[in-house]
Amino acid sequence: MSKSFVPQGYRPLLSLYDTQRAIGLIKQLFQDNLCRTLTLHRVSAPLFLEANTGLNDDLNGVERPVEFTIRETGTPAQVVHSLAKWKRQALHDYGFVPGVGLYTDMNAIRRDEELDNLHSIYVDQWDWEKVIRPEDRTLEYLEGVVKGIVASICATEMTLRAMYPQLSQHAFLNPNVAFITTQELEDAYPDMTPKERENAVTRQYGTVFLMQIGKTLKSGKVHDGRAPDYDDWDLNGDILFWNNTLQQSFEVSSMGIRVSPESLDRQLTISGHDERRSLPFHKALLAGELPYTIGGGIGQSRLCMLLLGSAHIGEVQASVWDPDTREMYKKANIPLL
Repeated sequence: MSKSFVPQGYRPLLSLYDTQRAIGLIKQLFQDNLCRTLTLHRVSAPLFLEANTGLNDDLNGVERPVEFTIRETGTPAQVVHSLAKWKRQALHDYGFVPGVGLYTDMNAIRRDEELDNLHSIYVDQWDWEKVIRPEDRTLEYLEGVVKGIVASICATEMTLRAMYPQLSQHAFLNPNVAFITTQELEDAYPDMTPKERENAVTRQYGTVFLMQIGKTLKSGKVHDGRAPDYDDWDLNGDILFWNNTLQQSFEVSSMGIRVSPESLDRQLTISGHDERRSLPFHKALLAGELPYTIGGGIGQSRLCMLLLGSAHIGEVQASVWDPDTREMYKKANIPLL
C-alpha cells in the first residue's frame, strides 16, 4: 500500500521543463558553493564495488545490496549503497593533505527502501570527504562544517529565487542552525517516536543538526541506526530543515567526523561486528594507515525537492513508483518523472 500523499491544495510552482532547468541550476550552484566553502575537488566514483573489500556501506545493517557476479573474473560485486568508506580510502590514494577534500556524484540502488514522498529505490547525492588533523576531531570543528554546508544551501536558494521569483511563495530556509543531541531530544519528548521528535524540534527551530546518531540512549534504544565503521557516533549527525510543503522535518544530509582507530574498535564491539576487523578497509583503518577525515552525503533530489517546494521526490527524479502513487499523482495532475 502506498505511503505517499498529496498535500491539500498543492500545485507545482514551475512547469515540467522549467523544473528540469531549475534542477540543473540548483546542482551547479550548490556544488560550486560547497566546493568553495569546504575546499573540495571533484573525483570519479564507482557505481559498484567488490563485495569482499568491506568498502560498501551497509547502512542499518539489514538492507540488501544489489549483487551480481562479474563473468570475466568470477568476482562478486555490489552496487553501492553509499561511498562513506570508499571516499576515505580514495583520500589516502590521492594523497590529499589536511584541509583539502573530494566530492563526487554518488548514484545508488537501495532495493529495500520503503517508497513514500521522500524515499526512492534510486539515491543520488553529493558524497564528500575531507582530510582533517587528529586535533580537528572536535564538536566545534563539526559544527563549523555544518554551518558552512547550511550557508551553501541558503546561498543557492537566494540565487534560485532570483531566477524563478514564483518560488518566493515559500518561506525562506532558516540559516541559523540549532545543535541538539539525540539524548536531549529524547529527554525533551520522551513519549514521542524518533520521527515525531524530529518533527517537533525542526518545527520549532527551522534548521537543526541532530547529533550522535547511532548511540544507545538512556531508554536503551537508538534514535536511528548508523553503521559502526564510518561515523564516530559521538561526532556525527543529520542536517534537518522544516519542509513547509510537507509540514514535516526533512533530512538533507547525513554526515560526521569519521571513526578513529580507537572509536572503530569500540563501535565494532558494541555493535557485534567484530568479524569486520579482518576486511581490508577495516584492517588498514585499525592500523592507523588511513587519514583522519570528516564527510557525508547531501541528497541531490532531496535538495531540489526542498528548494522547489516539491511534494514528491518523483517530481525531481526519474525512478520506479508503485501503481497507487502514480495513480494518486495522475489524478492530482502532478507529473512524476
